[in-house]
Amino acid sequence: MSEGRTAARRSPGEEPWGGVRPFSIKTKLGALVVISVLITTGLSMIAVHTKTELRFITVFSMIATLLITQFVAHSLTAPLDEMNTVARSISHGDYTRRVHENRRDELGNLAQTINVMADELEAQDRQRKELVANVSHELRTPIAGLRAVLENVVDGIAEPDTETMRTALKQTERLGRLVETLLDLSRLDNGVVPLRQRRFEVWPYLSGVLKEAQMVSSARAGLASGSGSHTRTDVHLHLDVSPPELTAHADPERIHQVMANLIDNAVKHSPPHGRVTVKARRGPLPQSLELEVLDEGPGIPRSEWRRVFERFNRGAVSRPHGPGSDGGTGLGLAIARWAVDLHGGRIGVAESDRGCRIIVTLPGLSSVPN
Repeated sequence: MSEGRTAARRSPGEEPWGGVRPFSIKTKLGALVVISVLITTGLSMIAVHTKTELRFITVFSMIATLLITQFVAHSLTAPLDEMNTVARSISHGDYTRRVHENRRDELGNLAQTINVMADELEAQDRQRKELVANVSHELRTPIAGLRAVLENVVDGIAEPDTETMRTALKQTERLGRLVETLLDLSRLDNGVVPLRQRRFEVWPYLSGVLKEAQMVSSARAGLASGSGSHTRTDVHLHLDVSPPELTAHADPERIHQVMANLIDNAVKHSPPHGRVTVKARRGPLPQSLELEVLDEGPGIPRSEWRRVFERFNRGAVSRPHGPGSDGGTGLGLAIARWAVDLHGGRIGVAESDRGCRIIVTLPGLSSVPN
């Protein structure tokens, strides 16, 4: 659904034109009754003054009333027929049909609702197709690499030595990480990931997240290149929490997932010997928190700010990944967004003089209940 089209539409159920329907169906039906009565009364008065027989007046009155009724009925049934045709097309999988929105009554509001529904179904169908295509592509790469290694061993081209087995292990680990990421995203989509919010101190918590990120990078760097993730040990991670005794109220496990993905993404895009800064500040509400992850990489074009959190989106910069990176799966930021949404918070790209700056806002005690 295009952004402009979305902005132009009202949400389903919203009263159009400030809650006033100047030509509602009730008004039209009431006008039909009034006009019929006036016609009958007028013809009756004419019959009295001209001494016309009552039967002629009755016939004329019935014909006039039927003509007006037919006109009003056609104006009501024509859009219903169009809506029925569009709804039948949607039920058959054609999401391109739309109903004309040229009425200012209940039927016009219904037409708008049907069009909004068609827009959403079309967008979901497009996302489903893209998801299947992207997942197939992502799974194909490590599977093809693992198959090539095993075929070489079976055919006697390569010896099953430590180096060969290490290569096979790397592809298996990459495949496992991708499947685990997809499962996490599926749980978030289905709402089966409960929030276990509690109060915690921010400094020791984020310090542990950064230490774990460094340990993971060191462990991956111990393997040869092509492991399916970045092998960066040259990037310096810096933590800035103010005030030092800052506390927050959230689900530590979900926030750990958010920060781990943001830090991993920042490290991948950092230049050699770059710096990734993680900042934490107190939010406007009690126990609320504002987190910021800033790197020194090429940054994200403003046109990509909204799309960067979509699934399998890897950005549009000329050299999006640092040395030793295969580009990842394009799911990390999507998972971060969904985890933040579970808290009722916000995540987005912000202005920065250099690199990419992503800000996460958590509402604290006003967050979404479990």
